[in-house]
Amino acid sequence: MLLIDIQLGFDNPVWGDRNNPGAEERAKDLLTGWRTADLPVVHVRHVSTKPGSPLSGSGTEFKPQVAPNAGEVIIEKSVNSAFIGTSLHAHLQTIGATALTICGLTTPHCVSTTTRMAANMGYKVRLVANACAAFTSNADVSFDGGPKPTAEEIHRSALAHLHREFAQVCQSAEVLKDI
Repeated sequence: MLLIDIQLGFDNPVWGDRNNPGAEERAKDLLTGWRTADLPVVHVRHVSTKPGSPLSGSGTEFKPQVAPNAGEVIIEKSVNSAFIGTSLHAHLQTIGATALTICGLTTPHCVSTTTRMAANMGYKVRLVANACAAFTSNADVSFDGGPKPTAEEIHRSALAHLHREFAQVCQSAEVLKDI
């Protein structure tokens, strides 16, 4: 399982409105299930290189619900994909992973990019919709004069673009039944 960027920096109001306030709790449920089943867990952390970013300094700390246990792998990245410039793929190959369950923040950015790359690299991917969330931070511009999308619309659109082509989009309860 990959837990992507579930960090304190996403509590900053700069990101705008958010959907799915229960995403972290669903990620916690998944993490508990993975730990109980003694399955591999990878925590991904975004460490921004942009001065003043909410994802730098204390904003890089994991949210307490999903804080890594001793011995769990932590991958640090500074771009949207958890595969670029990191040891993630090598680690997954070392442990023999062929399938990934992904959740985290934010659905249309790092979660989407990592999901797409994972599928393109040959992994079978489940993306847990109710353990992800989106913000309106990039919805402040209407490119055609139409209405600005809500965080829920952004989230659903990102999931729709990923479903079937890059991942099987599912809910945490479905995943937990399978482990």
